[in-house]
Amino acid sequence: MKELVESIAKALVDHPDDVVVSESDNGKAITLKLEVHPDDMGKVIGKQGRIAKAIRAVLNAAGTHQNKRVQLEIG
Repeated sequence: MKELVESIAKALVDHPDDVVVSESDNGKAITLKLEVHPDDMGKVIGKQGRIAKAIRAVLNAAGTHQNKRVQLEIG
């Protein structure tokens, strides 16, 4: 999951070296925290949160295959 978020975020931003994803797994749920360069925050969130919502949809689909709930925090 971590690699999936990294590859999506690096494709969207101007500063791909500043993309950092941390993952915590508590058994039934996975929490991913995405950190990007401050100038790229808008590119990852998108207008009215559309990009962030699309990334979350992809993660939820991937999590379904592993029977886990996935939560993405951007900050």
